[in-house]
Amino acid sequence: MAAPKDPNLRQAVALAYAAGTQAPKVVASGKGLIAEQIIKLAQENEIYVHQSKEMVALLMQVELDREIPPNLYKAVAELLAWLYQIEKATPPKL
Repeated sequence: MAAPKDPNLRQAVALAYAAGTQAPKVVASGKGLIAEQIIKLAQENEIYVHQSKEMVALLMQVELDREIPPNLYKAVAELLAWLYQIEKATPPKL
């Protein structure tokens, strides 16, 4: 019998987008300690960490190294546009 899933177990998904590709890819995903490491690595590299349990739940269904499915294009595009605006408004570090 499988152990019950812990609803409080932290999850994380990392996306990457390369110019010329059709859609962002899932480059890392995990739960618990792996999720913590993904988040820590992002923060150490000054990559914004967006916290949305709903978005993560959807992205956790995408296999590693696969492009996000078309039904997630709009949600991810809106998130990326929002992040772009934040980066544009943030003064560069010296």
